[in-house]
Amino acid sequence: MSSFECVPNFSEGRDETKIARIVAQAQERPGVTLLDVERNADHNRCVVTLVGEGPALVDAVKNMMRVATALIDLTSHHGEHPRMGATDVVPFVPLGDATTEQAVALAIELGTWVWEELHIPVYLYGEAARLPERQDLAKVRAGQFEGIRDTIGTDPARRPDMGEPRVHPTAGAVAIGARPILIAYNAYLTTPDVAVAKKVAKAVRSRDGGLAEVKALGFDIRERQRAQVSMNLTDYRRTPIHRAVEAVRREAARFGAGVEETEVVGLVPEDALFDAAEYYLQLNSFDRSTVLERKVRGSQPRAESLSDFTARLAARTPTPGGGSAAAAAGAMGAALGEMVLAYSAGSDDAAPDAARQQLTAARSRFLGLVEEDAQAYADTITARRTTKSQPGPEAEQAWTAAIRHAAEVPLDTARLAWSCARELRDLADRVRPVMKSDWSTALALLNAAREGSLANVVINLGDLRERGADMADLEAAVRELG
Repeated sequence: MSSFECVPNFSEGRDETKIARIVAQAQERPGVTLLDVERNADHNRCVVTLVGEGPALVDAVKNMMRVATALIDLTSHHGEHPRMGATDVVPFVPLGDATTEQAVALAIELGTWVWEELHIPVYLYGEAARLPERQDLAKVRAGQFEGIRDTIGTDPARRPDMGEPRVHPTAGAVAIGARPILIAYNAYLTTPDVAVAKKVAKAVRSRDGGLAEVKALGFDIRERQRAQVSMNLTDYRRTPIHRAVEAVRREAARFGAGVEETEVVGLVPEDALFDAAEYYLQLNSFDRSTVLERKVRGSQPRAESLSDFTARLAARTPTPGGGSAAAAAGAMGAALGEMVLAYSAGSDDAAPDAARQQLTAARSRFLGLVEEDAQAYADTITARRTTKSQPGPEAEQAWTAAIRHAAEVPLDTARLAWSCARELRDLADRVRPVMKSDWSTALALLNAAREGSLANVVINLGDLRERGADMADLEAAVRELG
């Protein structure tokens, strides 16, 4: 099952009790991990970061939106940040081997439910947009709650993608979509003059000829008596954090102001911060693998787990077995591919760097599949024993379901290995000559992961065939990946 990040934004940043009630809906949902909650009183907004598998995420957001709709009244809501709904925006971000198409499908599933159950009109934005102009969230939210409320019924351009042309009386409308990883980054100026912040924002944002993949607005942060340039970096590889803040610094200096402090809202990829460190410290040939914490995080656990894992493989026990070994091979292949691409990416070449990030996510997923495969096989043993101790149709169905799951887990490994190998093959001409042997080894490990896991799938298909189960989809996947 593919994993996604979801970052719902709610129009409440002052009432801790309301925020806690909304967030609790995600904390109570199995399969969803709450990573972060950012709240801002001046913006009167909170940003929640979740990760999990698609269906679980959608269920969690449904519950959060149901509570937010009951608690937040936009007719009495005031804050610096633009807003169109109690739940203002819900983006789905594909991680690892998840695809943009899958993220769009989640957005549509959630949007359909939002209108049918909550009667809130839905605008699809980003990669999910049905109209080109709605790819830009700022254009979708133009006019905010009041403007959309007053024109949605008469202006065809404001007609929602889902639902009737009327806002919910207190919860407004919502933008739901799919997008890549985004960095929310704010710069506080040394002046309270919001007019300066707005001029700086206009100069740096891409739509007005500024930096690529940067959205920016100027706000008055009364609590701090400072003007703020609030930015969304929608592709930090094209415009990294340090380039954005230096552009803000230059533009602010034109008006006699400077940058007093900056902040990241929500979560940020660690490589984005390393980019900034390399720039300001002039580390032109810096090897990020020499960072102490990365060594501790990577080397020690890997040495210990590799020793323990191979000992478990060698033991006279049914698990871990070939499926787990195949997933482990995939993790090593992905890791080696990361290293190859790290040395092969040029300063102005985003393709190897983007592929390396995908391999990083895949490595984590492979490691999870090592244990998932062992557990899936153990579950088949338990289910088979239950059919003997408690015979009956339910026990037989549970056994069949367990066997199918034991086939689906290694199939996930095979799909992921195939995807990683494709990324490396597509970048063959970018690999430096001295890295070709490492590149070949990474491909060999990924191919071994694919072949070994498919063999595991085929074994389980034989058991399903004996039980007369429908497995046409699994057989088709094996043919495709074989």
